[in-house]
Amino acid sequence: MSEQRALLVVKVTCGVEAPERLNQALTVAATAVAGGVEVSLWLTGEATWLAVPGRVELDLPYAAPLTELRDAVLAEGRVTVCGQCAARRELTERDLVEGVQIRGAAAFVEEVMAPSARSLVY
Repeated sequence: MSEQRALLVVKVTCGVEAPERLNQALTVAATAVAGGVEVSLWLTGEATWLAVPGRVELDLPYAAPLTELRDAVLAEGRVTVCGQCAARRELTERDLVEGVQIRGAAAFVEEVMAPSARSLVY
């Protein structure tokens, strides 16, 4: 029997109004990807804007650029925008960085309830 790979689900609920928390969430997700962990990054609330090309700029000392961290996760993991959050901002997948998907709460619950999943909320 093969061992199931661990899944880290990182949910980000803040945007540039909480720059250190936003950066910490993306840093943890990108670090996990670099360490070979399967990562699913969920962008909710104001974090949704991180999925829109050119929308989020943040110059936080001693921190990697948010878009580089997002792209590192997207290259090896999944990046998802909350369906309700996208709708409230009138966003569709055509408005988002290529590869980012929009999914609802049922998909989030399914991911975090998987036996091999661990979740963090920022």
